Amino acid sequence: MNIKSVSDVTGLPAKTIRYYEEVGLVRPSRRTNGYREFSNSDVHKLAFLARSRSLGFPVESCRSLLALYDDQDRASADVKAIAQQHLGEIDQKLAELTAMRDTLNALVRSCAGDNRPDCPILSDLAQEVEGGTARR
Repeated sequence: MNIKSVSDVTGLPAKTIRYYEEVGLVRPSRRTNGYREFSNSDVHKLAFLARSRSLGFPVESCRSLLALYDDQDRASADVKAIAQQHLGEIDQKLAELTAMRDTLNALVRSCAGDNRPDCPILSDLAQEVEGGTARR
């Protein structure tokens, strides 16, 4: 199967497929004309990668998950550990985003949004940093 067909089947852009080949996640064979020839196994791996990436797993975690998928003697605990670590990272990002949202929401509520030049949003953004902490 050529790269265009693989792209159509997996929903991955050809550029992403070439990147996954470059970093060694898939290794398609080459035809005599130099074009890539993807096997059914390659297509399956690419679909696996697409799903893993859609869940936000970093490339190196995808590499580990693929290796575990291929290892018939794997322990599911190893897979779970990778997923739990990623879940913890997502929870951390959610906490950070929630804090950012709360801060921005408070700033928006404090701004009159009228024709006066005084703006608490700009005042907050312009805080000076002293000793690693913001000074108001």
